[in-house]
Amino acid sequence: MDTQDSTNESQQPQAGAAEEKAARAAKLRTEGVKFGHIGVKGYIALLVAVLFFSGVFMKLEGLKWLSAMDFTTLSGAFGTMKKPEVNNFLGAGGTGARAGFLFAISLAPGVMLALGFLEVFSHYGAIKAAHRLLTPLLRPFLGIPGLTGLALITDLQSTDAGAALTKGLYDDQLITKKELIIISAWQYSGAGLISNYFTIGSAYFAFLVCPIWLPLVVMFVLKFTGAKFVQIMLNTVYKKDFQNEKVQDAG
Repeated sequence: MDTQDSTNESQQPQAGAAEEKAARAAKLRTEGVKFGHIGVKGYIALLVAVLFFSGVFMKLEGLKWLSAMDFTTLSGAFGTMKKPEVNNFLGAGGTGARAGFLFAISLAPGVMLALGFLEVFSHYGAIKAAHRLLTPLLRPFLGIPGLTGLALITDLQSTDAGAALTKGLYDDQLITKKELIIISAWQYSGAGLISNYFTIGSAYFAFLVCPIWLPLVVMFVLKFTGAKFVQIMLNTVYKKDFQNEKVQDAG
């Protein structure tokens, strides 16, 4: 009896914490609409966040100083070894768990930087502004709330930071598992689109027979196409898998 009573007592605080977290998440999902006013400060914070994470400032001809306000620029790069010059601390030829461990460490600075800046933007109301502005666009087409907008924008430069922001939304119960899958589909297709296009893809710019921006637009459209296809599959073929999920507020 004593053991059972102590087990029940230990479970009660856990249940209370879970209920409190769920109530807080429900409030956050609707706060942008029901609790009303989003000041100019929130929209300015959202604009700065979009410019910071989108890569607009990464390579502007004649305005190189603006790259100081770009996420990829501030993430920086690891130094290289003198011999061979192309290798950083990861080295070359590594395999297995040791190589994977070093690679994981190399991802940490970018993710930490993104989460830190997101916290600042959120403090000034960027998430609420994104929810208010982007929900009418994202909810009808992809079935996801507008507060996921910053995670999608961040993915254009950093797949790891975008994934970390998305995981945070799911852990805070601001998005459902179904929405998580749709967002992941959007992010997985053409991941790190802008940064990869202007770094790796720049080697092929001289061979393009169309404007440089056209392939970028095509890939951006295909990201939405792929996510929409996944949404259709989840709503039809795998519909039963999500019947018990709570419906999020359209906000």
